[in-house]
Amino acid sequence: MLAKVVRSALALGSNLGDSVAILAAATLELSEIPGIELEAKSSWYRTKAVGPPQPDYINGCVIVQVKMSPQELLDTLLAIEQKFGRVRRERWGARSLDLDILLYDDLILDTPNLQIPHPRMHQRAFVLVPLVEITPDWIEPVSGLAIKELVKKVDCSDVHLLKSS
Repeated sequence: MLAKVVRSALALGSNLGDSVAILAAATLELSEIPGIELEAKSSWYRTKAVGPPQPDYINGCVIVQVKMSPQELLDTLLAIEQKFGRVRRERWGARSLDLDILLYDDLILDTPNLQIPHPRMHQRAFVLVPLVEITPDWIEPVSGLAIKELVKKVDCSDVHLLKSS
């Protein structure tokens, strides 16, 4: 039986190494995985880091069509992070690559290792600004609000479009 195709929104971030090159390579890597088809990619944005003192991040979002379960998608993203040298030392610490599932169709999921929608996406301009660029009308299922409404509720002053993206 073929798996159902679902839309998923993913966040990408990096603040170690050549972040733009890492994010571009990770996006390409994602698009080459069987069962994942890239639908849209946002611009890249420079954003202030959340957490301990560290360099600014480069962030963006992609919309993908996936033929895998949320857990399979998470496992795939973790494997890509590891391939790009992600080491988990401290919560919200600096990282070469961070990949997060933001949305998975209109699914609401809460397991010990995966929450969908991402539990803090509605508070994070660095997620909402690139996401509204590529899918303004997607309804976040917990709040019932479109991304274009959620982005109005956060301070976006520290999110700056990269000229080269």
